[in-house]
Amino acid sequence: MELIADRISKQYKNKIAVDRMSFTLTSGVTGLLGANGAGKTTLMRLLCGILLPTSGSVTCDGMGVETEEYRDILGYLPQEFGYYPEFSGRDFLLYMSAVKGLPKTEAAHKTDELIGMVGLKETARKKIRTYSGGMKQRLGIAQALLNDPRILIMDEPTAGLDPQERIRFRELIAGLGRDRIVLLSTHIVSDLEQIADRLMIMKEGRLIWHGKWDAGKEDLEKFYISAIKGEQPC
Repeated sequence: MELIADRISKQYKNKIAVDRMSFTLTSGVTGLLGANGAGKTTLMRLLCGILLPTSGSVTCDGMGVETEEYRDILGYLPQEFGYYPEFSGRDFLLYMSAVKGLPKTEAAHKTDELIGMVGLKETARKKIRTYSGGMKQRLGIAQALLNDPRILIMDEPTAGLDPQERIRFRELIAGLGRDRIVLLSTHIVSDLEQIADRLMIMKEGRLIWHGKWDAGKEDLEKFYISAIKGEQPC
């Protein structure tokens, strides 16, 4: 499976948020790095079909990202995710399963499986308004996985997680990336150092570095800073 962006741009009035980016994503974990305002969230929304590009195209094995067929294989965790505070965590996942069209029996099985996977078994029947920020984020990760997506796009998924939760999350993502396309945006460089197969670095709407990452070759934090400063080859 290949997710292909072909010279995509997105312009808002006088601001170009994404500027003529081209790349191909395949199975594995791709880390997306960039400062606030670099265009990461806009890019991810383009890849999810939430936004339409001003120019260029995004396709997956010939499917347009605006199609129902593509949405059926997509899992997405936005940076700001809406919850229903009076729902329990389990009821919320069952509700999202219905929204995604899962049969009732499959939805119940998948919900219980994911609750255990993200470590919410003890609090699954408590109301979401009682959850910590990290617990809500883990619930968001679970909802993104409900339809067993072949493409998983997550915008700052480790925000609000404590160090132990981030370690658990990294292990989870490393496993998921074995047989699906995973794109993970974060400002926490260490979250990508051990699990990313490839990196994309954005600056001012442009893709300034894209390639395979070897964790044993160089310190990622230093590499990222030097790329932002223009000291690494594009």
